[in-house]
Amino acid sequence: MPQKLERSGGRLDGQTRLLLLVNALFACANALSGAFVNVYLWKAKQDFAMIGWFALSHQIVMATMFVVIGKWVKERNKMNSLRLGVALAAIFYLLVLLLGKSAAQWVVLLGGVQGMSSAFFWLAFNVVYFEVTDRDNRDRFNGWAGLLGSAVGMAAPWISGFLITRMPDTTGYRLIFSISLGVFVVGAFVSFFLKKRPVQQNYEWLYGIKQLRQQGNGWRSAYPALFAQGVREGVFGFLIGLMVYIATKNELQLGNYALITSAVSLVAFFLAGRLVKPGRRSIPMLAGALAMTLIILPFFWQVNYTTLIVFGIVVALFYPLYSIPITSTIFDMIGANTESAEHRVEYVVLRETALNMGRILGTIAFIAVVSFTKEPTHITTLMLILGAAPIFSWFFIRKHLAEGGR
Repeated sequence: MPQKLERSGGRLDGQTRLLLLVNALFACANALSGAFVNVYLWKAKQDFAMIGWFALSHQIVMATMFVVIGKWVKERNKMNSLRLGVALAAIFYLLVLLLGKSAAQWVVLLGGVQGMSSAFFWLAFNVVYFEVTDRDNRDRFNGWAGLLGSAVGMAAPWISGFLITRMPDTTGYRLIFSISLGVFVVGAFVSFFLKKRPVQQNYEWLYGIKQLRQQGNGWRSAYPALFAQGVREGVFGFLIGLMVYIATKNELQLGNYALITSAVSLVAFFLAGRLVKPGRRSIPMLAGALAMTLIILPFFWQVNYTTLIVFGIVVALFYPLYSIPITSTIFDMIGANTESAEHRVEYVVLRETALNMGRILGTIAFIAVVSFTKEPTHITTLMLILGAAPIFSWFFIRKHLAEGGR
């Protein structure tokens, strides 16, 4: 299918807004329970390595499934892939409810189911996102996606923390996991209002590898940039929330943390979505990467709720400056011409493979360190090393940022 010639002029149409709603519902369900799943597992077995294995199984299955389902998404109904991702997320929370306190013994299974959910949802979502946006409105879409994600991330975890602390034993956890299951069902229903997207033919299994082997191909620098992005995400995505709970021993405080940081993130995404433009992405991304790295340094002196709050606020403030440029630039590269647009599924698989390989490496490093030492300084050193990865992302992709993704 050739790339569409119509330009949005920066506007978001009905299908784009509907896709934002589906994304917001998915984010809401995950925000209600996401951080609390790790706390739930931690309370059953206080073991950093166990939490790491839960994340690693998620990442390995997700990386594998992205490659396996690429042909189906390109040549069949990609909307069914998106809906299956939502359904599998609901099944994940159903399994957690059924397993109860024994869930900590099944972290590899649970992580695998969650990884399958992420693969089916995000591969389809990213392809549809590419098809309903263009270079003119992609920064705006990403800004709104971050804005809505911050809004639900602000309210949902606080509500979860409040309910958990007001109910005996694990009753609160079971309630929020049930609510998440219900929100995923609603998300699946809303997704049926998205129009069926045209299918393509001839999925090329080795297309991504061919791009990486081709001299002068922009993906030879984009791939390591995405890999470095994944290195940080793989560990920080689960570790920070767990650190907040360990420091406070209170789920409501974890909810308060999410409320404060998401409020800052909401404003930051709102502003960044309007300020970051094609051709003016390099300096914002570098500023965001540097700020997200330097704010880790205070952890060498003390790790408590105050330093974690300061860390969360700074990251929430600067993360949009980092994430919007790299996300928009990569998808601009995918839509650079008719040929690349026709291989958008292969390119999305290539993008997600790079991110997941980085996440896997980061998580393996985390498991290795915590398996041999519980010394806070050693863990903080690892955080600084992994947390500096966004600087390398900027370094590798800086040329494409200056070109606006062309």
